[in-house]
Amino acid sequence: MLPEWVTQPCPAISATHREAAAARQGQLTKPTGALGRLEILAIELAGLQHTERPRAERVPIIVFAGDHGVAARGVSAYPQEVTIAMMANFAGGGAAISVLARELGSALEVVDAGTLAEVPMPGIVTDKPRRGSRDFSTEFALEPAELAFAFDCGKRAVARAAASEPDLLILGEMGIGNTTSAAAIAAALLGIGVDRITGLGTGLDAAGRERKVHLIDAALVRHGLAGAAAEKILCAVGGLEIAAICGAIIAAALHRIPVLVDGFIVSVAALAAARLNPSCRPYLIFSHRSAEQGHRLVLDALGARPLLDLDLRLGEGSGAALALPILRLACALHNRMATFAEAAVPDRSG
Repeated sequence: MLPEWVTQPCPAISATHREAAAARQGQLTKPTGALGRLEILAIELAGLQHTERPRAERVPIIVFAGDHGVAARGVSAYPQEVTIAMMANFAGGGAAISVLARELGSALEVVDAGTLAEVPMPGIVTDKPRRGSRDFSTEFALEPAELAFAFDCGKRAVARAAASEPDLLILGEMGIGNTTSAAAIAAALLGIGVDRITGLGTGLDAAGRERKVHLIDAALVRHGLAGAAAEKILCAVGGLEIAAICGAIIAAALHRIPVLVDGFIVSVAALAAARLNPSCRPYLIFSHRSAEQGHRLVLDALGARPLLDLDLRLGEGSGAALALPILRLACALHNRMATFAEAAVPDRSG
């Protein structure tokens, strides 16, 4: 059983602050709607943050890492050792998300939510119930208690971030084999063919993708996931870092902290979170559409309209980090532009 907090209602969006922000947009020195989605972003943030002047300055980044037993089946172009090596790269400042975090002035926390690392690593928060998930092609990936632990791991990470009173959160992931797990989760949640949702991941060739499709398809049948609840699906084919992100999304919404959602893996976690607790959905802002084949289907299922489409497929939270300056500029325009009255500019005639 998942912890009780997972299904608690998230705070409502402030209609009063949304309306006030919309009214301000109508008074700024520009034609109505001229800034397009930047106006909508500012209004949405105002309602989520319960303020007339939204902010996107304090934005910590949390990357959750986990290993997957199914990686032993050759579903990735890279060996499983890469997960641990990349965690060290994150902490050492050499990874893409490390560079982006520095450029954005964002704090970066890396959480070992379930890698094969035997001992805690310097600069990494270790918070895991086991070392890697089981091979879901032969057995359930996680036991219910392990899934619950992972959700609480996400909650604990959000609690640490919340101490700095963030405006938003960015959640990222790292784990060799996790596009396989995410594709399996998405196919089961959406009830669609595995071939439609499964992409090339880290760079498989056509034959590798075909093996991946067959493996996922067989696992969904083996575990009886047609029409199954989200909790069973996550236990059957999930990963510890994906489950931790699910927990972090719901915990952030309970803290009234919006989440800037990254690519395919994090979007699948968001889909599972929204199935478990629909009241968290309004707190999600979708950063980009990745090059991974199934991402569009997941975004469509969430009713999401991402900000960017740059053919990214890196993960780590990198797409969300790239979208953050857009939110910052949307807030700056909303907060700092003059109104017609302040600038003594004539408003609409009639």
